[in-house]
Amino acid sequence: METIFEFVNIDKSQNLEAFSQKKLDKLENKYDWIVRANIYFKRDENQKPNGYITEVRLSAPGPEIFAQSNENSFEASIAETVRDLDRQCEKRKAKMSTH
Repeated sequence: METIFEFVNIDKSQNLEAFSQKKLDKLENKYDWIVRANIYFKRDENQKPNGYITEVRLSAPGPEIFAQSNENSFEASIAETVRDLDRQCEKRKAKMSTH
């Protein structure tokens, strides 16, 4: 799976990329039909106490899979986003296996 990281209004972070890649690798191992992941990290100062936003778009057969989370840290935001993606991928897998 190709992974593309984009940082909006924050500095690039190797630690954040590594943490995210580790979480996404688990998804890739579970769902081998995922082609690409676009990950966007955003910081919104106007949303207190949260404001650490992670968006992930997965390219796979069929419509794109998208999840977003706004938490009090990027690590928590990534974890929540990946949980949402896992649920959506599970539904997609069920649909794919019935056809």
